[in-house]
Amino acid sequence: MTRILSKSWSLWLVAAILLVPVTTVLQGCTDLDEETFGVITPDQFFQTDEEIIAALAPVYAQLRSMMWAYHNISQVSSDEALVPVRGTDWDDGGAWRELHVHTWTAANGDFNSAWTDAYTGVARANVVLANLPDGSDPSIAAELRFLRAFYYYQLMDLFGGVPVVTDAVVDQDNPPSRESRAAVFSFIESELNEARTDLPTSWDGANQGRATQGAADALLAKIYLNAEVFTGTVSGSGLARGTARWADAITAADRVLNSGQYQLTGDQRDNFRAGNHTSPEIIFSVGHLGKGGLGLTFIMRGLHYNQIPQTPWNGFSTLAETYNRFDEDDQRRNIFLVGQQFAEPNQGCLGNECFTTGAALEDRVGNPLSFTLDYFDPSGNPVTDVAVNLNETSGARVMKWEIDSGRVGGDNGNDYAFFRLAEMYLIKAEAMNEMGQTAGAMAIVNQLRARVFDPDEPVAATSQADAREAIWSERQFELFWEATRRQDLIRAGKFTDAWEFKPAGGGHLVLGPIPQVQIDSNPNLTQNAGY
Repeated sequence: MTRILSKSWSLWLVAAILLVPVTTVLQGCTDLDEETFGVITPDQFFQTDEEIIAALAPVYAQLRSMMWAYHNISQVSSDEALVPVRGTDWDDGGAWRELHVHTWTAANGDFNSAWTDAYTGVARANVVLANLPDGSDPSIAAELRFLRAFYYYQLMDLFGGVPVVTDAVVDQDNPPSRESRAAVFSFIESELNEARTDLPTSWDGANQGRATQGAADALLAKIYLNAEVFTGTVSGSGLARGTARWADAITAADRVLNSGQYQLTGDQRDNFRAGNHTSPEIIFSVGHLGKGGLGLTFIMRGLHYNQIPQTPWNGFSTLAETYNRFDEDDQRRNIFLVGQQFAEPNQGCLGNECFTTGAALEDRVGNPLSFTLDYFDPSGNPVTDVAVNLNETSGARVMKWEIDSGRVGGDNGNDYAFFRLAEMYLIKAEAMNEMGQTAGAMAIVNQLRARVFDPDEPVAATSQADAREAIWSERQFELFWEATRRQDLIRAGKFTDAWEFKPAGGGHLVLGPIPQVQIDSNPNLTQNAGY
């Protein structure tokens, strides 16, 4: 769901989430045969602009679903997140351990959820596109093509080559086969380049949050940044890289940077506050409301049960080695909660500004509620195996998003940015460095660092290789917990390296498995190498 400020659009979005979706994907998500419930037919629907806008809402609403499986895979499979077992909580059949130590199989539920979430979005877009009346506003079709390309981007990122379906109805007797990853890349690129020309550069306040040219260009910059990976092939031994598109990445990023539509916030933290839908830095986001079932739940995932009255879930934490990479003078390090925690946070606080005053909190058995960088079992013994039951307070917690004072239960109204202007700067810097423009690349990096260090602490690089490492590090500092790290590690050739609790793994793991349940429902699907 994207946040739209107009009354009519907001109502359509809420209806799309709480009631029945316009389209339903049946029998696994490569079967895109659609039930229209007698409402989406050219003679009965889409007779007015309002009806067309209503049909857009479920396609946008599906973005919220991607906030669980796609985000969790991107985070927990990287060195940014760990979800250990704590007592009777967070075991979930070992699913979280599988993601962190890279022992997942084709039966993993998160990969299947990511597949079904994305193909549901594709199916919804296809049905609406197939039923748009002649003479309808071309920007509507452009929005739908952008959203469909966005869902395919996430499928390509996780699974490589997937079926590309653009029809609203699929032949049940001949379900679609997989395209190559390079072919999916070309489809996404073509869709974005064609759609962007019909997308507006901005929307008025009543339609804030809908797709724009900037969103299409940001996604183009993202796929060009990863073009060597996305156009390559993966075998049991690892990734064979394809064709680099550094110049195209710069061109797409520059279109965003030079559009005049976006600007860096003076305070980097404003991108994560409860009112962040007004941030001039956010290019495309999935919106949330502080209402039951409609809010951002990141805060609930990591805080201890006793930290706020809504009883958070005490799950997600980060690694000591990752925390220690952050410079102690870097404002972005303040997102972590470490040490003794105190009473409920003040309104408007972020990260380590929050639980610092009032009564000292205790865990559920009366021990001091003090988060440790290292991990310990309930008896206080250090652990090296993530499968071991841990105490309630092990691991630094991430509180990058502000606790919404208007929250309902655990549902906070903070929007989640898929693309921010800061990343466009970092994409341009990385591409420039790969093209030999190291000095210019580092100048961009230091422009971003200037807003989070006081006084400035610029970084220097004496070689292209040094600059490459500095840019990858800066991406983690700036984009931490924003579902970019898995992709960055793969591009850097580091995803299968060992890190805390995780041994080195096989090269085939740079792609997830095609979910077995999807293969079982579609005999034309094949499994990725190594699974």
